[in-house]
Amino acid sequence: MFKITKTSDTRLDIEMSGRLDADGMSHALDEFVSKSKNIKDGVILYEVIDFHLPTLHAIAIEFARLPSMFGLMNKFKRAAVMTDKTWLRKVSELEGVIIPGLEIKAFTRDQKTEAEAWLLHG
Repeated sequence: MFKITKTSDTRLDIEMSGRLDADGMSHALDEFVSKSKNIKDGVILYEVIDFHLPTLHAIAIEFARLPSMFGLMNKFKRAAVMTDKTWLRKVSELEGVIIPGLEIKAFTRDQKTEAEAWLLHG
């Protein structure tokens, strides 16, 4: 499952659970593009509920669209990633180093209040 909710003019909430196949990845990326359309200086609250690696076809789709995704990420200034997996928290924060202009901070899933406060106040 990959669910994206636009909770305000500047915020997207993303929930991920399970494994994404090629169709799921295409739909998720299309929905991300659509819901990000009019966002500027936005924030993302990303909750990873139950992580499974995507299928190889899904990864291929993501890589094929990577250049346009990097451009789209310029619409966002911060992303909070909530997950109970330590390694995912570390990888998420490393992505913040790779993606220029996007600060990423990781939280455990029970730290939603802290994650939302950080998104608002940095």
